[in-house]
Amino acid sequence: MEVILLQDIEKVGLRGEVVDVARGYARNFLLPRKLAETASPGKVAEIKRRDTERAKHEARTVEQARDIADTLTKTVLRFEVNAGPSGALFGSVTATDVADEIWRTRKIRVDRRKIALAEPIKRVGRYEIEVGILGEVTATVKTLVVPPGGELPPEGEPEPEVEAPVVDAEPEAAVEAEAEAQAEAEPEA
Repeated sequence: MEVILLQDIEKVGLRGEVVDVARGYARNFLLPRKLAETASPGKVAEIKRRDTERAKHEARTVEQARDIADTLTKTVLRFEVNAGPSGALFGSVTATDVADEIWRTRKIRVDRRKIALAEPIKRVGRYEIEVGILGEVTATVKTLVVPPGGELPPEGEPEPEVEAPVVDAEPEAAVEAEAEAQAEAEPEA
C-alpha cells in the first residue's frame, strides 16, 4: 500500500516521500497516528509539483551554489529544545529540522538528504553540520542546540560535565571489605 509520510519515520522514509508499506502497518500504525496518509494520484501529483517548485529555489549553477555556500557558512542556526539536567534532549534535531530552519532563516532550499547528519542530534551543544549544495560544493552550518531560555558557555570553555553516579559493580566485595574493616577495628579479647 502506498502512503505519503507526514513525518520522518526511522527505517521507512522521510517526510513528504511516497513509500510502499504493508497494508496492516499502514492501517494499524501509520494512519491512526497521523504519521502518513494514503497516496492518491492527486496527492502524488501535488508532491511532484512541489518538488519542481523546490527545484527552482535550489542552485542551478556552480556560481550560485558557491554564493549559497557562502551565505550558509555565515549562518548560525539556533534550536531551543527541551532538555534534561544532563544535557540530553527530550526528542532530537533531525536533518529535516535543519532544512526547515535554513528555509525559515535564509529562504534557501536545501535537500534534507544532502545534510550530513549520521544520526539525529540528541544532546545540547554546538555542532557544525555539512550541507551539500550542488555537486562538490558544500557549506558548514554552525548549529546551536540549547535548552529554552538557556545559554551555552563561551566556545573557549569546555562544557561542564555531569558526574555519573558511581555504581559498585561488585556489591558482595564491598560487603566483605566492610566486614573485614569492622573485624580489624574490634580489639581481640
